Amino acid sequence: MSPFAALATTITLEDIKNKAVGDFKPHETAVLALSADCQSQGYQAICLPLTTTKWQERWKNMCIVPSVEDAANEAAIAADKEAEAWRKSPSFLLDEVTITRLDEAEFVLAMASEWLRLDSDDDWVRHDSGIALRQEVAYASYLNVHTIILPPPRNRSQVASYARVINECLKSIPYMQFSVRLPIYDPAVFQSKEPSSPTSHGDHGWSGASSPPHAPTTPPKLATPGSFPPGSLRSTKAPEGELNATWEMWDIIRNVCDYNIRLTLALDLTPPLPANAGVLGRWAAEPVTHIFLPASAFIANVKGYPHRPTFILSGVRCGLHAQGGESAYAQYVKYLEKSSPSVQAMKTEGTVENFGQGYQDYLQNPLQPLMDNLQSITYQTFEQDPVKYHNYEEAIYRALVDLPDSDRIVICVAGAGRGPLVARSLKAVRRSNRQAFIYALEKNPTAWITLQERKAKDWGSPVELVFGDMRHVELPEKVDILVSELLGSFGDNELSPECLDGAMRFLKPDGISIPSSYTAYLAPLSSSKLYNAARESRELKGVETPYVVMFQNVNLLSGDGGGVGGRCGPKIQECWDFVHPRGDVAVDDRGLPFTNSHNVRAARLCFHIPHAGVMHGFAGYFEAVLYGHVGLSIHPQRKDYISKDMLSWFPLFFPLREPLYLPSNSEVQVSLWRLTNDRQVWYEWFAESFLPVFNSPSPVDQSEDVLGPDGSFFASTSTHVAVPSPLIDAIDAFPLTPRSVGPRTGAESARSASGVVKIGQTALHNPGGRSSWIGL
Repeated sequence: MSPFAALATTITLEDIKNKAVGDFKPHETAVLALSADCQSQGYQAICLPLTTTKWQERWKNMCIVPSVEDAANEAAIAADKEAEAWRKSPSFLLDEVTITRLDEAEFVLAMASEWLRLDSDDDWVRHDSGIALRQEVAYASYLNVHTIILPPPRNRSQVASYARVINECLKSIPYMQFSVRLPIYDPAVFQSKEPSSPTSHGDHGWSGASSPPHAPTTPPKLATPGSFPPGSLRSTKAPEGELNATWEMWDIIRNVCDYNIRLTLALDLTPPLPANAGVLGRWAAEPVTHIFLPASAFIANVKGYPHRPTFILSGVRCGLHAQGGESAYAQYVKYLEKSSPSVQAMKTEGTVENFGQGYQDYLQNPLQPLMDNLQSITYQTFEQDPVKYHNYEEAIYRALVDLPDSDRIVICVAGAGRGPLVARSLKAVRRSNRQAFIYALEKNPTAWITLQERKAKDWGSPVELVFGDMRHVELPEKVDILVSELLGSFGDNELSPECLDGAMRFLKPDGISIPSSYTAYLAPLSSSKLYNAARESRELKGVETPYVVMFQNVNLLSGDGGGVGGRCGPKIQECWDFVHPRGDVAVDDRGLPFTNSHNVRAARLCFHIPHAGVMHGFAGYFEAVLYGHVGLSIHPQRKDYISKDMLSWFPLFFPLREPLYLPSNSEVQVSLWRLTNDRQVWYEWFAESFLPVFNSPSPVDQSEDVLGPDGSFFASTSTHVAVPSPLIDAIDAFPLTPRSVGPRTGAESARSASGVVKIGQTALHNPGGRSSWIGL
């Protein structure tokens, strides 16, 4: 397997034509010759149009008439008959396709015709475009093409029609991958707006061949590379609503297609990238399988070589840069990938990225520590974590140093497993120069064998083994330090509170528990990949079970603070905590709690959503204080300061049964409960979404029509936009600024929020623990 991402290059109709008139021997066809040339240059695939201009001309002549007035002439009647024959049995002529053989299609990413208007406002143009696309998909399937790249949607009002046709194609071809080509935003938002000519008729005045003679509705005209003359661009600032448009269209398409796993994104980086990380971040949670990178996205360095990022390369044969030639683009992309921090971390032993290879976005059920006994291989995996055990040793050492002078200090390791914490405790004892005795308590009868072996070979008399459940066994004496390793990805999700309830009776009144506390954290998350994985079984249990996941293709939707009146909390918020030992719990004569009700928890959290997105669930994290300032953390913003490169825990994912759309500047209120009875502990979760309500409409400059000067919602994805900088900035649709202490101006008063209105909610997930629980 190549250490680099796959690289492909685009082959144009002009490339095929030039090769066909030249010498392409010893290859049998021009496409085979071009494919061989590209492979010799290190490309793994070629991306080429499936059809020629001959097909476009025939389709236009059949399905489009010059004007409504001419609909009754003989040419129009003949065209209509030809169109009806084609609709009945769609097929190509030989000169209308670029490939005809299986060997030609072997390395091909086929591009469906970009001129197809699946989202046209004209009913018949839309109808015939759908037939044409299905014809192209069927032909690609005939040639065993595995991936077809679809033309971009351009018309927001008809995007559902576009999506319906794609859904039909997905159902008719059971194996093919369909990739929708989309830029990260519509380049037309930076084109100066001018009034449309009253005499203009989009698409050159054409309408569907069978359209009624009245109401000549026509699709909007597309923006083209020549549509942006110098000085025609607006400011490099754009309201976020306009930058959201393409993502919102994608969201409609994948929802209509029911999150089909064969529907992916071909993200086009032709337009300049927005500097706003939130606008870019949402795409990280989407199934992006292809990236279009034009040669114009590279900036030449002082030597004239291309200099800048990233996988279907286009325009590399145009001689845009003075030096380097075509191969320089691929070489630089490989260099960027090889030198990126994420790739470097993946290659470095001891990092989470290296350890977690193969686990990215893979759903794992949390452990059932009281119901199940772990296998030796599971213990071995956790024991590979040097950071965790280093921090445990440091915490034990500091606790030993802080204890008052004594001839005998007693330590209990509750849940000793195969003994790593016992070994670390002995090292801490030696470092502290204190005299200590250790009880190693374990209930797993198979791990008990390993403990006996280690005591005989390594530990000797300073360690005494005790077999049994910590909630039921007795120790011969009270202990000064109780050490446990019972934490889960959410802190308490592997029943650390319940287990330690049974072990706190071992502690002396002034005894120390390691860990001394742990806190659960939550954040709203978007990930179509995790959502599809959770619902793969089609059973309710799949979407009502929290999973352990190493996150990769995810996007945390929340921002820090914000919301109406600044009432929302940080990006990742605290749910609850547990503290040990706890002195306010009623216990029986043995020191055990009468019930588990004291371990019930509830949290209600409010998050600000600065950028539009779809919530597929919640990300759960934990942070623990072992002793003093020594801890463990998987909190994304704090883990590198507390326990960098700790391997033992991946985050927890709480899925949603149905995705919840969240507009820009919205709020989501999340309710989460930790509940229990005599036999089980489980979580329930629920969410509501809200929008701020303003006293009056937003200023005129933020409510401009987002359509282009000719009514186009979406510019051509091949548009080269000559903006002053390779980056643009998004501004919030409703920027939330600190309140002024002085009197408000009229404009400020007009923008003041008066509250929120509810716009959506989820179902209550896992009520009564019906789908998932942890057994006591």
